[in-house]
Amino acid sequence: MIDRDALARFLRHRRESLQPEDVGLARGPRRRTGGLRREEVAALAHMSTDYYARLERGTGPHPSEQMIAAIAQGLHLSLGERDHLFRLAGHTAPARGASSAHVGPGLLRILDRLEDTPAEIVTELGETLRQTPLAVALLGPATARTGHARSIGFRWFTEPDARAAYPAEEQERLSRVYASGLREIVALRGPDSAAAEMAGDLRRRSAEFAALWERQEVGLAPPALKRFRHPEVGMLELSCQTLLDPEQSHRLLVYTAVPGSESAERLRLLGVIGTQRLS
Repeated sequence: MIDRDALARFLRHRRESLQPEDVGLARGPRRRTGGLRREEVAALAHMSTDYYARLERGTGPHPSEQMIAAIAQGLHLSLGERDHLFRLAGHTAPARGASSAHVGPGLLRILDRLEDTPAEIVTELGETLRQTPLAVALLGPATARTGHARSIGFRWFTEPDARAAYPAEEQERLSRVYASGLREIVALRGPDSAAAEMAGDLRRRSAEFAALWERQEVGLAPPALKRFRHPEVGMLELSCQTLLDPEQSHRLLVYTAVPGSESAERLRLLGVIGTQRLS
């Protein structure tokens, strides 16, 4: 059963304990609110301000699991806090670990500060959970995908456009890397895992993947230098730094160019183009 009063108190407390800088928002010149505003939390959770405000007043409808998950992510809750929020709302807390889509607050705080850098948070299956604006400009929007198509490795074998940004001479190597990496995850997670289900789906849908799967390759590492062909700024050569959240098996990928290089200039130009599109 939902505990409306406890849910309302917990939401108010978490909102009031956060500052705009904690969630990647600008403070603004005339700010009097001690913590976040209700409309800011609502925007972070992708819901109406009225809906969120009613939950804080204890008068709202019974929120769905999807709504609670969105609020937990918007408030940058830890896993323990997220689970507590689910229980207050009368729901069973989601599973933790590699299958979870809840990004930990530590990774979110880092991502929020990378406004001028392409960066994304992905699962071990390559499912994109969060992107910076410059990552969207570089790689395209990926967070709205559903099902197996959330994974770049799955799209690589099932959607021709997924390879458009990658040099043709590197695509065969990348195909082997994706198949090798998925085989390792299946061995780690077991035959009943989401990884095994994805591998089975790919074997049915892609003759290329099925052939690579039969090669039994493991341990193949992706190129140290990532090369992307962007239709507006041209070829970019970027290093990829990875930060791992071991509790959730999420990875923060940060793409950087050598200072003063042609790629750095093209990345700067891409940032300007992306800003103009959003304005």
